[in-house]
Amino acid sequence: MSVSVRNVAAVTALGAALAGCAGGTGTSQAGGEARMGTRAASTPASPSPSPGAPGSSAAPRPGAPGKAPTIAPGPNGLTPVFERARRQTDKTVALTFDADMTSDQGPRAASGERFDNPELISTLRTLKVPSTIFMTGRWAEEYPDQAKAIGTDPNFEIANHSYSHHAFKSPCYGLPTLDGAAARADVDRAFAAFRTAGAVNTVPYFRFPGGCYDDQALRAIATARVTAVQWDVVSGDAFAKDPDAVAEQVLAGVKPGSVVVMHCTRSAAPVTEEAIHTIVPELRKRGYRFVKVSELIGK
Repeated sequence: MSVSVRNVAAVTALGAALAGCAGGTGTSQAGGEARMGTRAASTPASPSPSPGAPGSSAAPRPGAPGKAPTIAPGPNGLTPVFERARRQTDKTVALTFDADMTSDQGPRAASGERFDNPELISTLRTLKVPSTIFMTGRWAEEYPDQAKAIGTDPNFEIANHSYSHHAFKSPCYGLPTLDGAAARADVDRAFAAFRTAGAVNTVPYFRFPGGCYDDQALRAIATARVTAVQWDVVSGDAFAKDPDAVAEQVLAGVKPGSVVVMHCTRSAAPVTEEAIHTIVPELRKRGYRFVKVSELIGK
């Protein structure tokens, strides 16, 4: 199967089951580039406190977005969107992992379904791969010890993937849709869940569930002072059975400054950890250095 066909298959699979996180780029055809905004000053900017999140200080309290580079708002104050460090010339790449759980999946977790993947996190630590984990608040509530361990490990940074994993734009792979006020509150609720779990290494970045957004969604969360982070490489790990196919797709797509979307959800992405054992050494052999999203944005 060609890489392009696998991309289509990955998108279809994500839409078919739960609507996982990385169905597509989420960027509408019109005005996509204009939304990118411009980078903030070279000194890392701390977001203004948002309702439900603690105020900023020299030593951020757990769950508060820490001091990390952000991008200045786009046209008309829209939330800026970052997809890839296009001005990047050195070989850096950010592996990102979506820790998905919807607000109504408690019964499935109670019956034994695993939405976590501690083996993947352990492998990333062992291989010394700095990573950004886009976590839902519901995931942090289900696995508070893991959320705290990830959020206090300097190898990782936790970014916001909403609380409920409901859509911020409709249609979006069958996900229930939040209106503007509910969408804004959902972002705050996720940061609050990180704070409750004791996570410290949180950053003011947000990834739309399903990757779905439009100008209305960007306007709805503008006061949260976050940078929306998408991706330019779809790993195809959601519901994949073949780790070699996942690795091949990532390796074929990575360019300097790339953001790769993968998943940290065992039941929905069972071969991700195995694929990492191929992806990491091969990219290092090609001269790539792994970085967190904050480092790409800060370039």
